[in-house]
Amino acid sequence: MRVAFGTDEVTAVTEGVVAHLGDLGHEVVVVGAGQEWPEVGRAVGAAVARGAVDRGVVCCWTGTGVAMAATKVPGVRAALCGDAETARGARRWNDANVLALGLRLTSAVVAVEVVDAFLATDPDPDEAPAVARLERH
Repeated sequence: MRVAFGTDEVTAVTEGVVAHLGDLGHEVVVVGAGQEWPEVGRAVGAAVARGAVDRGVVCCWTGTGVAMAATKVPGVRAALCGDAETARGARRWNDANVLALGLRLTSAVVAVEVVDAFLATDPDPDEAPAVARLERH
């Protein structure tokens, strides 16, 4: 899987996530390096929306800013997730295509668990009508 990754701050958590994705055999496309959170979120969202990558992962101090910025891109459904079960639900019920992680409270161990759950979960086909309605608004 091709995964766009962007962060406004390089930390042990962000480095660990990128390394973990590579260890799993995913192609990591680093987007928005050295930019602030609005540009990082938009750059990752744009890569997902245009189909250059399959999914995106964005990080900032709280995760909220990059999630908001990514979601401004039409076709992007970013979800701020702090645990694996929330990430599974975001994929299953909302077909989220960008995962946002907050760096303030997320440990490297939890970040990897959240990323794994996000990438391993498929959307529930029964939720497609709700997701389509979201895209119209």
